[in-house]
Amino acid sequence: MDEENQVAYVAEIEKELRYVSTWLKQRGREILHDYKITIPQFVALQWLFESGDMTIGELSTKMFLAFSTTTELIDRMEKHQLVLRVKDEKDRRVVRIHLLEEGERIIEEVINKRQQYLCGVLANFNDTDIVSLQRILAKLHQEMKEK
Repeated sequence: MDEENQVAYVAEIEKELRYVSTWLKQRGREILHDYKITIPQFVALQWLFESGDMTIGELSTKMFLAFSTTTELIDRMEKHQLVLRVKDEKDRRVVRIHLLEEGERIIEEVINKRQQYLCGVLANFNDTDIVSLQRILAKLHQEMKEK
């Protein structure tokens, strides 16, 4: 593919990814209306669900938030019994944020509903297209993580 065509395709890919991302975020926000958590709280719970216990500093970095903002977020989540601050077993000076059962339940339910939505969207795709889409998105994700 020549450079001019590649630039045009990349522009279209970026636009389509932006649109898909917007639709998924919007559907995710609609699903969150059924729960008593905010979008940033959902993102924090998702990081803890996927990565396990972490410090506020680690969570701040992953969420691109200020340490003080993340601390306030954790305070509210702790009041709603979604997370718990626990001392690190190896270094008692370190405090880790631990996902509690209620936080895990909410994440699992919300992710399941988002997956059901996407399943409905993909209903008219054939199996080959679904497998290809997953493989290409995984490859794109990996390349982005490495750069």
